[in-house]
Amino acid sequence: MQKLLMVAPIVAVALLSACSTPSNSGSVYRANQAQSEQTVRMAYVDSIRNVMIDKGQTGVGTVAGAALGGIAAGSNIGGGNGAIAAGIVGALAGGIIGQKVENNMSHKPGLEITVRLDNGEMKAITQDADEAFNIGERVRLLSNGRTTRVTH
Repeated sequence: MQKLLMVAPIVAVALLSACSTPSNSGSVYRANQAQSEQTVRMAYVDSIRNVMIDKGQTGVGTVAGAALGGIAAGSNIGGGNGAIAAGIVGALAGGIIGQKVENNMSHKPGLEITVRLDNGEMKAITQDADEAFNIGERVRLLSNGRTTRVTH
């Protein structure tokens, strides 16, 4: 049982690291995006709206929480049927907590930035809210055919 208790935190960290998702930041490039040519268009910020970016849930938080809760409660409370009952209650509680943790980690504040291109065309780009923009500000739109980001 002690070996199981020693392995459980390692498994939990591995499972929770699987929850990590790519950034939607205008300042973060993935390795496969580096050294790729992008089209640059100039624009003015027309409006900015705060949004939430939902990266979705994988269920890993629920599973990891249930596993840890079941192990912790089952091995530390009672013996026999009492340990089984405690393990079940611990698994349920751990699953609920794990789901809430994953849910909190999967929602990030974002910005919907509407810009007016020099040709008068309007575009809206949503990205992480990690850079401040002001209405009327001159910005660059960097596009690679799939992804467009707004930068200074």
